Amino acid sequence: MSKPYGVIAEFDTPADVMAAARAVNAAGFKSWDVHTPFPVHGMDEAMGIKNSPVGWFTFIGGVCGYTGGMLMIWFQNAVDYRIIVGGKPLFSPLFAFPVSYEMTILFASFATIFGMLFLNGLPRLHHPLLRNRRFAQVTHDKFYVVIETADSKYSETETRKLLETAGSKHIEQVEE
Repeated sequence: MSKPYGVIAEFDTPADVMAAARAVNAAGFKSWDVHTPFPVHGMDEAMGIKNSPVGWFTFIGGVCGYTGGMLMIWFQNAVDYRIIVGGKPLFSPLFAFPVSYEMTILFASFATIFGMLFLNGLPRLHHPLLRNRRFAQVTHDKFYVVIETADSKYSETETRKLLETAGSKHIEQVEE
């Protein structure tokens, strides 16, 4: 027998799912999500979602790339292979800038990708919602709120009552 993953509630309009998201957020749930066929403006605020920390991964990756590029050019020209050409300095940030700029972009993009994968818990090869037949309508015209059983506030009867009060047309349990 498979264990329950959570409760899925279906809504017909963006306004309905927005109101439900506000109600679930106000109830204090932490492990829940909203699935819509298109972006619903204001949903982040309704869900109480803060800014993503992925930007910090990008910033740190960019700083490491820039610093690494400058240090690499400095080491190669001023320490490892000193060649004095026409009285020019052994190192100048002006001629090291193109390499550092490219390494900034490279490292920032890799840090963004790997930071996003880490924070999202990916790769996850299967999700329990994909087994639910009604959930397939999320790509067409239905809106869903999913509350996971892993949430500390989860109680099957109270959660169902909350989602019914929020105006859900159909509520069912999703198995793991």
